[in-house]
Amino acid sequence: MVAFIATQGFNMELFVHEKTNAGLSVEAIKEALLKSIQGKTLKKVLLIPPDFTRFHSNAGLITNLYYHMLKDVAQVDILPALGTHEPMSDNEIEEMYLDIPKDRFIVHNWREDIIRVGTVPEAFVSSITEGLWENSVGMEVNRLIMDPSYDLIISIGQVVPHEVIGMANHAKNIFVGCGGKTTINESHMIGAVYGMERMMGKDHTPVRKVLDYALEHFLKDRPILFVLTVTTAPKNVIKTHGLFIGDTRKVLEEAILLSQEKNINFVPKGIKKCIVYLDPKEFKSTWLGNKSVYRTRMAIEDGGELIVLGSGITKFGEDPYIDQLIRKYGYCGRLNVLDLFKQNEDLQKNMGAAAHLIHSSSDGRFKITYAVKAISEEAVRGVHFNAASYDEMVLRYDPNKLEPGFNVLEDGEEVFFIPNPALGLWIDKNRF
Repeated sequence: MVAFIATQGFNMELFVHEKTNAGLSVEAIKEALLKSIQGKTLKKVLLIPPDFTRFHSNAGLITNLYYHMLKDVAQVDILPALGTHEPMSDNEIEEMYLDIPKDRFIVHNWREDIIRVGTVPEAFVSSITEGLWENSVGMEVNRLIMDPSYDLIISIGQVVPHEVIGMANHAKNIFVGCGGKTTINESHMIGAVYGMERMMGKDHTPVRKVLDYALEHFLKDRPILFVLTVTTAPKNVIKTHGLFIGDTRKVLEEAILLSQEKNINFVPKGIKKCIVYLDPKEFKSTWLGNKSVYRTRMAIEDGGELIVLGSGITKFGEDPYIDQLIRKYGYCGRLNVLDLFKQNEDLQKNMGAAAHLIHSSSDGRFKITYAVKAISEEAVRGVHFNAASYDEMVLRYDPNKLEPGFNVLEDGEEVFFIPNPALGLWIDKNRF
């Protein structure tokens, strides 16, 4: 069912709810996108979709549809919201965005291609973090977002539980996905200090409030249209259960309600052994692969084990310097990282890396074992993870044979299998 609801603002706000297993058809999605730009005279448009790490968002299809709707009447530029991730390869662009010419894509450089648009005040930040973070937050975005020649900026992305902000997307796609070093570092550190388990799967978290403030105060005059999806991907088939388009916060709120229904999985008991498979096309670093830690930590019981099957993992950090920091300090636990942060300037200058180290440890509550091919077991142990042979692990825990959820192996061992940690959040309903 497609419902068009007129609201105040430069655009119509569109709500599409599809709660059947079938999901929205391509035709229904196309109809919604056409409606969102109907009647507009556009000469230059900037599309801001996610990168390949959000392949299952269906943002690739949406970006492709918008491009073909607009290319004959307007200049269409595409700025994937990389954040600190490495640029997309030509193969990734082709697989995700199909036949869009590669010269339409612009690489976001989070260290250089930015402009400061304002500062979220110290008093506000302190009040929303319960005094845990008492510094102001500088807000930076890619220069193109402030370019007055764009008639319309379309921010496309998936709402899904997220470890740093609670629920991904909306203003996060702008200020983090297309943000600069200061904004990314400070927002991630606020989330780490406040505590991810207090935020994941929720709206109105401290990090969300910082980004809401910045959007309202610093980008209120920019012509930004948000296009948000809620998806699942059983057997790697993308199902778009909801599409939300508009220029107000309401689109985020509606998407969050549906994502909480579709992407938060309450398990009936704590998981003793959790097996997480990382698609090698999507996960190439522990920076990304540690979603396996973030999204399961509220479901794994004390003394349990998380086994990560990551044949595509070739490095720790997406950025070479961040990779060095992860190798230097490792995933050594929240309190240890906070002490190291106080003592070491390189961590202080890279708060996003420090936050990542905090998020990625179980703090000794359960064991984390990485089974990879391209990184030595010695190097994996060097960052405070346990290491195992990928080939040996998949002989016992074959991702092609395991079903999502609880499985009982032939010898009676019970394991919980997750084929893609990026698409959900798992919580022990008896504990949280």
